[in-house]
Amino acid sequence: MTKLPTPIDLYYWPTPNGWKITIMLEECGLPYKLHYVNISKGDQFAPEFLAFSPNNKMPAIIDPEGPGGIPISVFESGAILQYLGRKTGKFYPKDERGRVEVDQWLFWQMGGLGPMAGQNHHFRNYAPEKIPYAIDRYVNETHRLYSVMNTRLADREFLAGDYSIADIACVGWIKLWEGQGQDINDFPNVKRWLETLLARPAVEKGLAIPGNAPKVDLAKDKEAQKIMFGQRGR
Repeated sequence: MTKLPTPIDLYYWPTPNGWKITIMLEECGLPYKLHYVNISKGDQFAPEFLAFSPNNKMPAIIDPEGPGGIPISVFESGAILQYLGRKTGKFYPKDERGRVEVDQWLFWQMGGLGPMAGQNHHFRNYAPEKIPYAIDRYVNETHRLYSVMNTRLADREFLAGDYSIADIACVGWIKLWEGQGQDINDFPNVKRWLETLLARPAVEKGLAIPGNAPKVDLAKDKEAQKIMFGQRGR
């Protein structure tokens, strides 16, 4: 009898970074168990979570069947995508040239698209004071990054050749284009790419998990704002 794989523990909340991992797990067909980390309530600061996610950010995973059959924990969404790609041999090339191609665009998302779009969301939607300079700064930088992506996709279907973890890393951010003050029609190649990804069953399922998470209006919930935006070193 074939032994079924042990589910991976996924510490998760439905955000663009969390969606990366639910999408990847669904695409790879890996079983997983969800542990919700309600970041608006401060779950990310629980000592037991910090023990394996020291930057108090989700997502994080614990794979009971890590290398050599020994459990392993991984934090940072990009590192998790790389780990799962190596583990399964899916969506992450085995050859060095192909892997470098994917890594460039994965790190482009991790160091550029995600942080800039995140600040965009913050200053447009959640900051108690609307600062025109900050809003313009991040809306314009987001626009520049969409343009970079649009140029990249002018002669290819996906960011790094075949569909890969680079695409998985970006889709949750790009699907929120309207809330970032962008017009997706200004970027026809990105629009086509987004429609292609959203049509994938695993992407659709990954983005829908969990559909019943408590809704938090960060624009009005002052306590949640304090928890998420007012932290200093401990």
